[in-house]
Amino acid sequence: MEKSLEQLYVEYSDRIYRYIFLQVRQKELAEDLTQETFYRAFKNIHSFNKQASMLTWLLKIARNATYDHFRRKRIIRFFSLDKDLNVDTSNLSLEDELLKKDMTVRLYNALASLKPTYRDVLILRKINESSIKETAYILGWTETKVKSTMVRAFAALKKEMYRMEGENG
Repeated sequence: MEKSLEQLYVEYSDRIYRYIFLQVRQKELAEDLTQETFYRAFKNIHSFNKQASMLTWLLKIARNATYDHFRRKRIIRFFSLDKDLNVDTSNLSLEDELLKKDMTVRLYNALASLKPTYRDVLILRKINESSIKETAYILGWTETKVKSTMVRAFAALKKEMYRMEGENG
């Protein structure tokens, strides 16, 4: 392994944390699962075969650690947006800041209402910016399934955003 374990943690921990946080929506739990992800990765570093990038391999471990947590707790949790939402608004006017926060809240609430497969593919592709190939590897899907699920997930997200907007007037 050309990079030390510490270097891997420094390089990838923020992206792994963000992925997990978007799944669990609890800061402390996301931190714990990030640590669990790196523990599993370090324990099994010998099995990394460079079939995928290091980040893709770590995201797959993070997904499994998150799902294992939910299975252990027998929780099916759809995250809701709360005080943990942190939107950078430092360069915006007050009105723009409020609009951006409101739109972000709506987007994440709509995302939260989607079924887990749609949420997974949207988070990986659009928030984590994983490629189709990387997303397929992480989810254990074919690239074709990733593409078709993305189309359905976007349609479902758009429909949910319109529905929510109709409720809010």
